[in-house]
Amino acid sequence: MVVSLNDLSYVGVFSTSVAVLIGTVVIVSLMRPDCTAIKEKNEGFKLCVTSMRGVKDLSHQNITSVPSSLSNETQYLDISYNVIQTLEGTEFSGLSQLCFLKAAHCGLREISATVFTHTPALKILNISNNDLAFIPDISLKQLKILDLANNLYTSYELPASFQNFTKLDFLSLGSTAALSVSYGDFDALMNASVQHLALGAGTHWQKYESGSLAKIKSLKKLSLFASFCGTFGMFENLLADLNVTQAKMLRFISLFPDSCNVSDNPFKNLRTMPFIQNLTLENTWINSTFMVVFIKNVWLSPLHELSFVNITYNEDTPDGFNLPPINHTISLSSVIFNGVNHYQYRYPTINMSFEAFSRLTYLKFSGTGMNILPCGVMTALPSLEILDLSDNLLTESGFWWTPCSNSSVFPKLRKLSLSGNRFSSLSFISQKTHQMNSLESLDLSFNSIHLDGDCYWPAQLTELSLGNNNLGNSVFAYLSSDFEKIDLSKTGITSIMQKDLTRFSKLTHLTLSSNSIQVIPVDLSVPALLSLHIDQNAITSISREVLAGLPRLQKLKVGGNPFVCSCDSYWFITAFNKSLLMDWPLDYTCNTPLSFAGLPLSEYKPSKLSCEMWLQAAVALPVLIVISAAVGLVFHKCDGAWYTKMLWVWIRMKRRGKKRSNILNNASFSYHAFISYSNQDSDWVDTHLVPTLEGAGFSLCVHERDFVPGEWIIDNIINCVESSYKTLFVLSKHFVQSEWCNYELFFAQHRAISVHRDSLVFILLEPIPTDSLPKKYLRLRSLLRQQTYLEWPKDDRKQQTFWASLKSTLHIADKSVVLKDIALAISDTVPLVADQM
Repeated sequence: MVVSLNDLSYVGVFSTSVAVLIGTVVIVSLMRPDCTAIKEKNEGFKLCVTSMRGVKDLSHQNITSVPSSLSNETQYLDISYNVIQTLEGTEFSGLSQLCFLKAAHCGLREISATVFTHTPALKILNISNNDLAFIPDISLKQLKILDLANNLYTSYELPASFQNFTKLDFLSLGSTAALSVSYGDFDALMNASVQHLALGAGTHWQKYESGSLAKIKSLKKLSLFASFCGTFGMFENLLADLNVTQAKMLRFISLFPDSCNVSDNPFKNLRTMPFIQNLTLENTWINSTFMVVFIKNVWLSPLHELSFVNITYNEDTPDGFNLPPINHTISLSSVIFNGVNHYQYRYPTINMSFEAFSRLTYLKFSGTGMNILPCGVMTALPSLEILDLSDNLLTESGFWWTPCSNSSVFPKLRKLSLSGNRFSSLSFISQKTHQMNSLESLDLSFNSIHLDGDCYWPAQLTELSLGNNNLGNSVFAYLSSDFEKIDLSKTGITSIMQKDLTRFSKLTHLTLSSNSIQVIPVDLSVPALLSLHIDQNAITSISREVLAGLPRLQKLKVGGNPFVCSCDSYWFITAFNKSLLMDWPLDYTCNTPLSFAGLPLSEYKPSKLSCEMWLQAAVALPVLIVISAAVGLVFHKCDGAWYTKMLWVWIRMKRRGKKRSNILNNASFSYHAFISYSNQDSDWVDTHLVPTLEGAGFSLCVHERDFVPGEWIIDNIINCVESSYKTLFVLSKHFVQSEWCNYELFFAQHRAISVHRDSLVFILLEPIPTDSLPKKYLRLRSLLRQQTYLEWPKDDRKQQTFWASLKSTLHIADKSVVLKDIALAISDTVPLVADQM
């Protein structure tokens, strides 16, 4: 329920005192959620975890014992909220790296003294909220944090084994069954290093023996969760013991129950505690009568910081809180109200002199429901440097309240937090900040800010937070070029461009977390930038070029992005200086490809060869050379040249066969081939050539068999040549010495020229150097140089290839038509032959 401005008419201003309105909303309960678990988890990760593979969360799994299948890499183990009644024997055998163990809310009743023998690295142990009837007798030399709160032991007496906790920093003890503290309960901590002790379970203590806590010489902070209503003498003895330990920080939780009527002065010992610096009252009931007495003690004490957390304030006097002037300079420099519940359904009235707070530098009113800032706060605190008004109901009109004089507003204020309120106009706020001449930092996160017009920021303002406001990509145009620190986390930004950041030459810190940014531009240049937070976005990789424009970068936070585990991330994984990363390696995991999803980026190991192009070329070139050399050697050894030549002949014959298909459609031959050879080579012809070709279905014309008896030899040659599709010449040294072979070559060559078709096939039976041929074979010499010939191989394997190539040249379709034109053309040459003879 928000009280209207009309209800504020009673507030008056006096010559030496000001009636200050602190609360502005009437609420019965305003309790913040407990952040203990989150803090504990964060501390555990920070202190223990080096890889997400070492994190095992088995809470709420309904298990009855510690699984034996846990990896020996386990560093963080949470088995809370299960049904595990005992921890004994070898439960944690093999977990030598276990550093954090939480076994809360498991119903634990017994813990063996040797159960942690196999966990020498254990630093944080939480076994709170169980059913332990005794404080367990355990020994862990590396233990730093031990939480035994909310169990069922009846005594706070610590086992002697606690003397071995030489590195223990924080110890939490608490049991609803333990209602007293005896003198010797903490003897085991006399020489320990415990600096922070949390004690109690919220019950009313029946006895506290003086000197009990005084034995903990190292104690610097006490968090006491116990009630002392009606037994304030016991509480005064406790304060006296804390003075002996020279404790500097005291936190009292639920010190006074709601029904407690505090009529004594339990905090009078504060005046004689020279070492106390910080005091917190939390989750307790405070009357206005007690508040007056308490504040007097605070003013006369050396306290520097006073905090009220989640308190319920009750005005039990008609005039509210009235504190008369005190002629004493106080040491108090920080006052915090973090969560105030007002018992009455009206504003509290506080009348006090601000002169007493002349040294106040830090003031926080958070979670109080404030919707109007009292005028006195703005003008009567000359030394105030930090003001935190977060999590209230303030608006522009409530903060800059019209009835207030704004001539002198926060003369020394450097930092102002208005986070979690109801501010909306960024342009209005930018104008009003000119009234605060010393303001350097402004927090407007978690509001309802709109970009409603041009903004004119004061030159001295260098830090602005606009996180968790829906602003979009255009927000950069509304910011000052003088800003050095900008927080735009979760503001709906989808991309950043170099033109957006060009104006910010002084920018040193930029936070863009939790947006939808997919790419960091390679031309990004912010020379002065020291810190960049761009985590929780949609970035898949970080390139080398990005950081070239950030020469002074010292801190980078880019975890929580969907990284692609490929060569795109090779440089970032292998070469980037990880000391710059604030959240490495825990927040860096592979998102794609699917086979690597969930893999920690620190464990993805791409090879340099697969990702570096220059290295691939450097390796491929010599490999290619070696392979080529090896292939060449094998090619030479296996007569590859000969096989290649035969293959080329076969291919040419196939191609020529297709080209001649139109010519040969109307032509037929009596023979596939006429064989021209010397009689001295007849053995090879009769035993190899003729049987092989005729066995394959080819028809051959052989002069010894097919010449017509009684006809002139030249007529037989002409008839055989023109009746054959091809003329095969079996070349040898005997061939070039035969006159008739020369005639046969002449007629066959003439026929080939006449029909414009290559019908000559040369078979080289043995090597014949072309230069050794007689002059009358000049044409043969030319043909052998220009045409491809088949060479008879001695190797049986190669002979198969020889026959295949020869057969492919002899295929024809029909044998019924005689080429008369060819015969006439050849007959015209007979007189020429006769003349030569």
